[in-house]
Amino acid sequence: MRTIALLLLLLMLASGFATAAPVTAPDPVAEDTLLANITRRAFDAPEAMLAELQQRWPTHAEPGQPREAAWLMARGRVLLAAGQAGAADAVAVQLMGREDGVDRSWVLRALAQERTGRSATALAARALAGLDKRCPVGDEVRAVREQGCDFRSAWEALRILQREQYAQGAFAVAEASIRRALALARAGDDKHLTALSHGMLAVAQQAQDRMDAARAELRAAAAEAAGDLVAGARVRNYEAAVERRARDMAASRSAVEAALLLAEQADAPHLAAQLRSNLVDSYMHLGMAKEALVAGQRAMPVLQRFGDRFYERSLHHNLAVAHIKLRQFDQARQELAKVGEFGTDPADLVPRARELRELGDTWGEAGQYKEALAALHAERDLNTRANERNRAAALEELGRKYDSAAKQRDLDLLARDGQLKDQQISNQQLAQQVGFAIGALLLLSVALIGVTLVRMRRAQARLTANQSLLRAQSERDPLTDLSNRRHFLAVMDQSARDAKGEGFVGALMMIDIDHFKNVNDWHGHAAGDAVIVEVARRIRAAVRDTDLVVRWGGEEFLVFAPALPGDDLALMAERVLRGIGSQPIETAEGPLRITVSIGFASFPLGGAAGAGLRLHWEQAVNWADMVLYQAKAEGRNRGVGISAVEAPNAHALAAVLQDFDAACMNGQVKLRQLPGPVQP
Repeated sequence: MRTIALLLLLLMLASGFATAAPVTAPDPVAEDTLLANITRRAFDAPEAMLAELQQRWPTHAEPGQPREAAWLMARGRVLLAAGQAGAADAVAVQLMGREDGVDRSWVLRALAQERTGRSATALAARALAGLDKRCPVGDEVRAVREQGCDFRSAWEALRILQREQYAQGAFAVAEASIRRALALARAGDDKHLTALSHGMLAVAQQAQDRMDAARAELRAAAAEAAGDLVAGARVRNYEAAVERRARDMAASRSAVEAALLLAEQADAPHLAAQLRSNLVDSYMHLGMAKEALVAGQRAMPVLQRFGDRFYERSLHHNLAVAHIKLRQFDQARQELAKVGEFGTDPADLVPRARELRELGDTWGEAGQYKEALAALHAERDLNTRANERNRAAALEELGRKYDSAAKQRDLDLLARDGQLKDQQISNQQLAQQVGFAIGALLLLSVALIGVTLVRMRRAQARLTANQSLLRAQSERDPLTDLSNRRHFLAVMDQSARDAKGEGFVGALMMIDIDHFKNVNDWHGHAAGDAVIVEVARRIRAAVRDTDLVVRWGGEEFLVFAPALPGDDLALMAERVLRGIGSQPIETAEGPLRITVSIGFASFPLGGAAGAGLRLHWEQAVNWADMVLYQAKAEGRNRGVGISAVEAPNAHALAAVLQDFDAACMNGQVKLRQLPGPVQP
């Protein structure tokens, strides 16, 4: 009996030791490929992939085993695809508890943020900082094969980073991120990620006006995607984006339709819904608003079922534009209300401002000037916030540089002071032996102190000058060197204080470059910048030296002319129209014919007799905005000014602004028309 008991005990101990020993994965590379395929298929079939993942879960991925982090990451991504954000977050917490899972945890959380339509850049950057330890730049092949580099997680982090870099217009930075992602995908021999990397590179190249390079990247992407329907569909979608930016809308539509066919052949409903959402944009640019509505309404329920908030928000915006083009204004407002429910992430200010510009132009073309003006104001607000965000970052960086320089100067002065004290001690010792030497050293000390004081004064003067330069730079537009909105606000606030409640007095002229979006889209951003700089110069040349010229927005300018009556203001507006539109503007792409639309008014609106119609300067800007929209609605390349307003008081004046069209028709507002120069 004792022998049997001893044998049983030994068997139990052996069983316990066997359970505690780590279980090694048979082939980690093949297993990682399997997990990558499962997570990709989960994009369109999350529930099925969740079940398959659970069924395949091996013993070497149990808690404490070496492959647990890789399988947990796959489970978290599949849960995200299934819309189970809470369960995915719980997986991220589990990953955070493992040394080899911390960076994957940050990637998973970044993917969750991105899925909700919020900025995930900070989380992606944090993940990449950890992943870089095993994925150093420049030696990706050795990193993947020998150092255990988790190249797929690093690729996802880089994709998230480049997406926001691209949205902010930092195309060269985005290209660098994509090239690193491509190197990782090649090192890991992942053709799917390699194809997608080439596609993203094509879009970044086209954004920098390198169309030949973009097409070469598309060919490379198609070669890598051969035999992979989903990768092929995504590559054709990148092709559509390239053609859309090149203004070949027919080719863009054809590419999206080809991508959609591949997605349907691959039985990928989620991807197909995203492609239909993109097709909405292509249809609208081709004037096919009804077809755009049909495609969008077919895609919307699928996007909502998959919880794809990023594409859902974009589709609501595009559907709103389509409804406006079809003059279905109530439906458009309903779609815009849904867009508003998503909010605006601080990292997405620039693309959101572009959407509002498109919305304002569409409302204006439909004759709905109130909505157009509201969209314009919202766009300006976002542009202001974006500029403030960029300016704050730039000033913070400059401040750090100047603080560092000031601290270094203080250290140098302290070092010199220490040297002087050492010299004085040495002098005291020598004083006991040589009196003449003491006098000489004292004179030397005085001279050194004098030099130090002079240098301190010079350093302080330089620091003061740098601070003044920073203040001046914060109130200048860096591209045109005109005043910016911050400076204009400061001038208006001071003017309001000087007026002591008497209201705004002076003339305003709002200037907008006609069809400027086409300049950027057809000729590139470098040509667009050249146009803005030259238009600014011509405006400055057409107004008086005492007038304030402000770069108000992207392609908008504001002129504030103190003490300028209506007739003189009209002459100034005519000089601006002809100064800009009469001669083409030279750019690297060749000469471009540019015209502007102008809205102008002199305040108070009733002239010297209109003391009761005095307005705050912000209200005066709204009036200038309104007549600018009138000029754009009447065909652009013209100026429209307010010559007379019949209103007994400020309350009646506000009512006139609320229904400006009716006030113009019944004679309450009389407008002055200035045609622009005739284009050859």
